[in-house]
Amino acid sequence: MAKVQLKGSVMMGPLPAVMASVGTMESSNVITIAWTGVLCSNPPRVYISVRPERHSYQILHDTKQFVINLASKPLTAAVDYCGFKSGRDVDKFAEMGFTKQPAAFVDCPMIAESPINLECKVFDVVNLGSHDVFMADVVAVHVDESIMVDGKVDFAKAGLINYQHGEYYANGKHLGRFGFSIQRKYIKANGKGVAAKIDNAKFTKRNPTKHK
Repeated sequence: MAKVQLKGSVMMGPLPAVMASVGTMESSNVITIAWTGVLCSNPPRVYISVRPERHSYQILHDTKQFVINLASKPLTAAVDYCGFKSGRDVDKFAEMGFTKQPAAFVDCPMIAESPINLECKVFDVVNLGSHDVFMADVVAVHVDESIMVDGKVDFAKAGLINYQHGEYYANGKHLGRFGFSIQRKYIKANGKGVAAKIDNAKFTKRNPTKHK
């Protein structure tokens, strides 16, 4: 397959398009973040990267707390607005009609309209260039009851959005569960390609905890 070589850049995608709420119930702000992700699963740790010139930057430095509010398709315009407008000029909670919902362990309000909220406490801040990385422990997660099915989050129902190089896209179509490519029924149904070359028994023997 022919390739086109481009200059070095952060050519990663899709990325979660989220809104981080900072401050307190009385004085709060919302900042749109795409540079975010998982650092560790045990303990649960995530990060957000923020430019020092952003209004929320100093608030984050002072409070060491934030809430990651995942965004569903109906919140796309709000995500975009909160990324363009500054909290120095507008009250984004009021402008977007967001409902402030108290968190359990941090002072920042959660956005009630968000289907999933992650309460985060910062344990370290690192400057990497244009952005500072705020690394945090996830101390609680709140999930809308409407997207819970049999005790699990139904991400297809959540309809989360993502961001790819200046464009927003909607998630939702289920393509497979983690590990499906090494299951015998998949290999039997797809008698060619990479998945068909994997010996399931040998794979499990060599990597007994790889997918746990």
